[in-house]
Amino acid sequence: MTIKSTLLAAAAAVVVAGAAFGASPAAAADFGCRTAKLIVPWGAGGETDVIFRQFVETVNKNGAEPEIQVVNIGGQGGNKGAKEAADSKPDGCTLFAIHQSALTSYFTGRIDFTWDAFQPVAVLTRTPSIFGAHVDVPYNDISEMVAYAKENPGKINAGGTLGSTSQFVYLLLEDAAGIKFNHISYDGTRERMTALLAKTIDTGEINLAAAKQYITSGELKALGITTEKRNPEIPDVKTVKEQGYDLIYGVDRGIMLPKGASQEVIDHYAGLFEAAAQDPALNKAMTDMGTDVFFLNPTESAAYWGDTQTKWAKIAKEVGIYKAKD
Repeated sequence: MTIKSTLLAAAAAVVVAGAAFGASPAAAADFGCRTAKLIVPWGAGGETDVIFRQFVETVNKNGAEPEIQVVNIGGQGGNKGAKEAADSKPDGCTLFAIHQSALTSYFTGRIDFTWDAFQPVAVLTRTPSIFGAHVDVPYNDISEMVAYAKENPGKINAGGTLGSTSQFVYLLLEDAAGIKFNHISYDGTRERMTALLAKTIDTGEINLAAAKQYITSGELKALGITTEKRNPEIPDVKTVKEQGYDLIYGVDRGIMLPKGASQEVIDHYAGLFEAAAQDPALNKAMTDMGTDVFFLNPTESAAYWGDTQTKWAKIAKEVGIYKAKD
């Protein structure tokens, strides 16, 4: 299923689910806090932080009670913040910003819990990945990079956060193309971008929001994008699929509550974020960042995370990085 068709299906589901998850501030649960914190387990200023801040700004503008405040707890590839969120009281005063690093960190043994240590509230967005490279590498697209990697095994330094989504997309390419990268760890997009521009690494996972200016100015190469079709913002960049590798991928971001949160609290926040996801200004802001609004309600979110874990665990085992103690 393409992202477009998935989004249409999700939009239809939202219409059906709207009555169930349309809680207003007046109907909110009796929270024990005037301000709830959303733990974003990455540093301020990165794409993930910006996306969640824009959603929170829209939620608060719509009159959220309690008001939500973003709290950045970076470190350990998102795991430091995840641990604090998982240990928080399920009273609705702490929320957690999640993406698939909660799966990949579990697969690689960096943490001993995954998405089901939380209560799903919503999936909000999907952001495709771009394989970036500095301008002096001797390849201009994925096909050429794969050929170079086969002729020079282990010579390509690939930047990503070990055990997180930015490394996992390279593991997927390794599996699809039969090559190996030398993986170099950076804690976030900003650090990885700096390393690429400084030519400290050869290639690294980037995204349209962070890298468009560098791609269009010729300061970075975009070797391929992990979408079904080319992005109109960078029409000259080929998809990975059209280069011969069936690799459709995106970073999917959502909201969780600590385990044990009541259905009333879950429904309250699902309603707030559903309303934000339908806001035209927010949708435009996401599109400008190269991100799709991809709303799923609590039930759909749980199904999404369960299905994704099953599919990705199979891949993690095939490439030999699965260390979880199931």
